[in-house]
Amino acid sequence: MNKATRALMTDKELELLAQVEPKKLASLDEDELLELLGRIRGARNKWSKLYRRRASAQVVDDGRRSHAGAKHSRTAAKAEVFEDALAKVSRQLAKVAKVSADELRAERLAAARGEAKPGAPTKGKGKPAGSASRTRKPSVTPRTTKVRASTRATNARNQAKRDNRR
Repeated sequence: MNKATRALMTDKELELLAQVEPKKLASLDEDELLELLGRIRGARNKWSKLYRRRASAQVVDDGRRSHAGAKHSRTAAKAEVFEDALAKVSRQLAKVAKVSADELRAERLAAARGEAKPGAPTKGKGKPAGSASRTRKPSVTPRTTKVRASTRATNARNQAKRDNRR
């Protein structure tokens, strides 16, 4: 943010934008990021709406759209700053949420298999619990379901042909 844009902001707005610095964002957890996202979205919405209202009212006075927006460039600049901050927080929240979702998924899969939680002490001779002779179950997707059904139907037709030859 340049000095001119910084001069437009109030102390409260500068405090809010200071929380968007990469070092501070990295230290926030998912709930804190959601709360920050809400506050920044509120500020962005406030300035965006204000700009649109002022510019549309100015069109009536000026009779031209081209001049209306230019007279409210400070408000538009504030809205743009908060839009950029919102994007940064959204990206960080997406990263944190993905990590959290991956951890939760791994825990649930381990629990479903009856295995120990990832990082938990292992049983027996140093092997993770449940890893001895288990094979992974193939994932079921719409594509695999269709392929299996097609294979079964083809096999059934071939078997019917062989049965009719006898």
